[in-house]
Amino acid sequence: MKEYFKGVDKIKFEGPQSKNPLAFKYYDQDEMVMGKSMADHLRFAVCYWHTFKGLGGDQFGGPTIIREYNSSSDPMQVAEDTMDAAFEFLTKLGVTFWCFHDRDIAPEADNLAETNKRLDKIVAKAKKLQDETDVKLLWGTTNAFSHRRFMAGAGTNPSPEIFAYAACQIKKAMEITHELGGVGYVFWGGREGYDTLLNTDLGRELDHLALLLKMAVDHKKNIGFGGQLLIEPKPKEPTKHQYDFDAGNCIAFLQKYGLMDHFKLNIEANHATLAAHTFQHELAISAANGLLGSVDANRGDLLLGWDTDQFPVDIYDTTLAMYVILKAGGLNPGGLNFDAHVRRQSIDPIDLFHAHIGAMDMFAKGLKVAAKMLQDGAFENEIKQRYAGWSGELGQKIEQGKVGFEELEQYILAKGEPELRSGRQEMLENMLNDYILG
Repeated sequence: MKEYFKGVDKIKFEGPQSKNPLAFKYYDQDEMVMGKSMADHLRFAVCYWHTFKGLGGDQFGGPTIIREYNSSSDPMQVAEDTMDAAFEFLTKLGVTFWCFHDRDIAPEADNLAETNKRLDKIVAKAKKLQDETDVKLLWGTTNAFSHRRFMAGAGTNPSPEIFAYAACQIKKAMEITHELGGVGYVFWGGREGYDTLLNTDLGRELDHLALLLKMAVDHKKNIGFGGQLLIEPKPKEPTKHQYDFDAGNCIAFLQKYGLMDHFKLNIEANHATLAAHTFQHELAISAANGLLGSVDANRGDLLLGWDTDQFPVDIYDTTLAMYVILKAGGLNPGGLNFDAHVRRQSIDPIDLFHAHIGAMDMFAKGLKVAAKMLQDGAFENEIKQRYAGWSGELGQKIEQGKVGFEELEQYILAKGEPELRSGRQEMLENMLNDYILG
């Protein structure tokens, strides 16, 4: 088989003292942390679309990156060569999982039947490569946003025919995800939103989106797919008002339409910041509602207002993310998918390795710091003390619903002004620094 990443051997753990840029400094897949290996905690995945199909284009310019596996004039040969290159990269990097959009792995044809034939051919190849390696599919999804037919949405489109086309595409994507043994299937509503209410029936569009998801739940049962269905919150870009704006918005939608038992959330760091939240917040609100399913691990540029999808290198973000994830019991069957792409000027194949190695190291370090924080219990003790009153007589009566406004008014009139307690935020931030730097 042709080698696309020449001169790169399997990436190994060499420890923090290593000066080798093609070695892990903190990610030792076999190291045990809180009773599980790092590999089992982190469940790293590489995304097909950015890593292998991203060529450096942006809003202001075309591609800058040339990949050897794109050299054929036959689009199906390109698809096969890209799949070979992908599995070479995955095995050399030493990750456990990969993720894809349907249109990433096989090019769209002139009609749906021929497109599905192309998918079947590439999926057969992917299945063979999975069998030959230790790599598994974390999740699949469908691209129901790039083609011009989806300019006004997929499940929320004003046209029932386009709704039907989207349903067909999702049906096939779910089936190939099942065939490849995927542990999840993600709904990414790229254009499920609107630009102006002057031409939008908002309530009807939400109803239609719920109908599409209910059809997917039924189809999951019909084909015997045992994986987790996930929704990925996505604000702003590309439409001004996305229906899946943030985790809280998605939770409300699932509650309204009776879908809470069928879906969890796939949280992306960059989407959190675009929604004016922190990555930790979106993870925490998902976990608090029992819906933390999987993670797209990336970061955004806080000075730019779009989805820059950069590789995560901020140790504070990775530590706080792993702190929430560990407290929630982990991500299994989800994982950490690097939905990120190298920068427009990073044009060499080796840059893909540098990007993933750095991100994996930062999450590995974040995992170890978060585990130490939890084991010591320092932050949990501070929270317990701050909310100690709720374990007392008054707090328990309120939580158990045994008092109302009248009783609380009598209590305060007799007790007087409540005592205030400092939140000690600065001290806690210093403690976090001690754990990270220590």
